[in-house]
Amino acid sequence: MRRAMDSSARYVAGLQARDGHWCAELTADTTLESDYILFQLWLYPPQDGKWEPQTRPLIEKAVRAILDRQLPDGGFNIYVKGPPEVSASVKAYVALKLAGLTVDDPRMTRLRERILALGGVQAANSYVKVNLSLFGLYPREHCPSIPPEVALLPFDFLYQMSSWTRAIVVSLSLIHAADPRRPVPAGFDVSELWREGVNPAFRPDDGWISGRNAFLAVDRLLKWWERHGMKSVRRRAVEKAHEWMVERLHDSDGLGAIYPPMMYSVMALDVLGYAADHPLRTEALRQFNSLMVDDGERFFFQPCFSPVWDTGIAAYALALAAPAHPALPHAADWLLAREIRRKGDWSVKRPNTEPSGWAFEYANAFYPDIDDTAMVMLALSQASASDPSAQQACHRRAIDWLIAMQSADGGWAAFDADNNWEFLSDVPFADHNAMLDPACPDITGRVLEALAAHGVDGQHRAVRRGVEWLVRRQEPDGSWYGRWGVAYIYGTCFALRGLAAAGESDREAHVLRAGEWLRAIQNADGGWGESCASYDNGVYAAGPSTPSQTAWAILGLLAGGDSSSSSVRHGIEYLLETQRADGSWEEELATGTGFPKVFYLNYHLYKDYFPLLALASVVKHQAGSNG
Repeated sequence: MRRAMDSSARYVAGLQARDGHWCAELTADTTLESDYILFQLWLYPPQDGKWEPQTRPLIEKAVRAILDRQLPDGGFNIYVKGPPEVSASVKAYVALKLAGLTVDDPRMTRLRERILALGGVQAANSYVKVNLSLFGLYPREHCPSIPPEVALLPFDFLYQMSSWTRAIVVSLSLIHAADPRRPVPAGFDVSELWREGVNPAFRPDDGWISGRNAFLAVDRLLKWWERHGMKSVRRRAVEKAHEWMVERLHDSDGLGAIYPPMMYSVMALDVLGYAADHPLRTEALRQFNSLMVDDGERFFFQPCFSPVWDTGIAAYALALAAPAHPALPHAADWLLAREIRRKGDWSVKRPNTEPSGWAFEYANAFYPDIDDTAMVMLALSQASASDPSAQQACHRRAIDWLIAMQSADGGWAAFDADNNWEFLSDVPFADHNAMLDPACPDITGRVLEALAAHGVDGQHRAVRRGVEWLVRRQEPDGSWYGRWGVAYIYGTCFALRGLAAAGESDREAHVLRAGEWLRAIQNADGGWGESCASYDNGVYAAGPSTPSQTAWAILGLLAGGDSSSSSVRHGIEYLLETQRADGSWEEELATGTGFPKVFYLNYHLYKDYFPLLALASVVKHQAGSNG
């Protein structure tokens, strides 16, 4: 096992960039390439009915990338091995048709039949409909209103939405306010995707009273306001939203540093009248295009970059496997240089907290997140930077920031504290299933682990509240829900690690139940696996074994006090048997989560640094036992 650990450590260390960081590719489904093609129609409108965009060669590459992932039944899924999904399929159809595929092409015929079987274009989510409505391809009256007046609402209403929704909503609201009707190529429409007899309007809940019905009534009022409301209020709202967006375009790799608001920000600048060569607009488009991977053999878009996350986990795993490795000081220096020292959106609810924290991406100054900060703090607990005093000061600020970001219920969320106005999930455009950012077990567990690594005692009030929150949130079967990784294996692993770090006894009933659950779901090959379908089912859904999920299960069992069972032994054997000669592993399936039920992620280093962390943890435990 030590030989396998050393081989893995060499492989992971070999991926470090010269400046000290790690950043693997981050991939998703075909919706990013599909959106790219429609975005080109926005950027390069047809002339005299003919569409000849400057990016035609890239569009052709996007077409090939999309078609390479078409399912045998004609549709497109949102995770590898998953079923066809209507929104992804509609996006692909529109993009492919726009790029020049004919409706009688067999691939388009099969895709169209699958879309109609899934409910037609009417069954797609709100963002698909909004995007199509910009080009007159879906009736505007049947799309949700996204008014810029949201920026004027009291009670910090905008900050009750999740950070990612906030960035999308503000930029989209500016586009919405301009009510653009961008041209399409002559004769282009998608009428063949409409399923007969299906009403395109939002379907209300049964009965008179419900949150959804109330918001649908508000949506009707907003549509009236757009026609008859005070123009001065609309102008003020547009100005406020404009200022908000432009402020967040600075010190960041694009708005929110994630694909959707980065794309919408370019469109928003266009409707606001920015010239194509205006520096702000040019930079926004450059940042968006930087997400493109085009290496001559492959073409795809990344949803964002993951350098801080990858560096935190890689450095932490490497430190446990090889504490004196020369890669670690470089990683520590790189991380220290990226501490965020300005106030961002998080400070609306924590105005008196000294700024600290890390973002997920290279630069995203307004959005440090709790999960990345906890992971970085774990790495820095094991890696020494070249300036010890600066590192100690950074540790103090970051730990204080993490404690301050605890929500009132005792848990920790991703970007904000107390982002849990549940009724907002009934807003018509909330069907991306991520309107809110509530506390979750995986992040709460990681924060507890980070606090303990920096000497925060298990009796500290924040720690005790976090432990109590985790115990309350355990599922009936003994698992914990994982919001940012697939799914219950991920949540259970990091909940158990957090509890152990906080000093919780491994004889407690909730810890024992979690261990029993992990052992019960082990696959026959000795590994662990879980499908993204867990999110649809609301309970664990078995999947083929993967290196990352097997590592999580082993780490969870170790944290729960199980280091010698046959389950742990077989899990280790699975990792040893599937390791490649260069020290790496293979993993095809998505084990990362963007938006549950909507968007999943393949972190291309999960398959390597989590198994390294698991092997290093087992070796360390065995050494401690023998000592």
